Amino acid sequence: MGTRDRMLDAAAHVMRTKGLARTTTKEIAKEAGFSEAALYKHFADKTDLFLAVLRERTPSGLHTLLTGLEAGRGDVRRTLIDIARAAMAFYAETFPIAASIFSEPALLAAHREALKVHGTGPAMVPRMLVRYLEAERSLGRLPAGADPEAVADLLLGACHYQTFLGFFADRPTDPEALVTALWDGLGGAGPR
Repeated sequence: MGTRDRMLDAAAHVMRTKGLARTTTKEIAKEAGFSEAALYKHFADKTDLFLAVLRERTPSGLHTLLTGLEAGRGDVRRTLIDIARAAMAFYAETFPIAASIFSEPALLAAHREALKVHGTGPAMVPRMLVRYLEAERSLGRLPAGADPEAVADLLLGACHYQTFLGFFADRPTDPEALVTALWDGLGGAGPR
């Protein structure tokens, strides 16, 4: 395993254990068996590490799925179920890492600014989904009156909420039920 991979594994472990707010680059470097200076040869800052952990160490494949979407291929409803399933897995994996950041307003503000510098953030997921939905609508595979932004927000918001509830109640998530309700609300969305 290479240096960068060891650092990412250590970052994922420390972030999952302590949360993003309480994780330091010094702790990550120590966990990986390197100096903090070595860490900064591979990553610009803690936000860069966090983003790399999200992209490369979360099992859901949400980012890969969304970047690989091609309008006109496959069944739209099935694709939305796959997205919902991946989103729920992603949220379940990342809540424990990111939740602590909301308890410290100054840290949250700094993190928000760092995300701007990196040109990314939570809004990227719905944007990728909106582009896919717009393309499907232009192909006639979603109703002309469907609002891609609203559909993306409803789907991802419901996934987020169900996953959040899963941390507090013994209630299984059901991506297929969410998509079915949304799909039916779109009037079956026409041809698939």
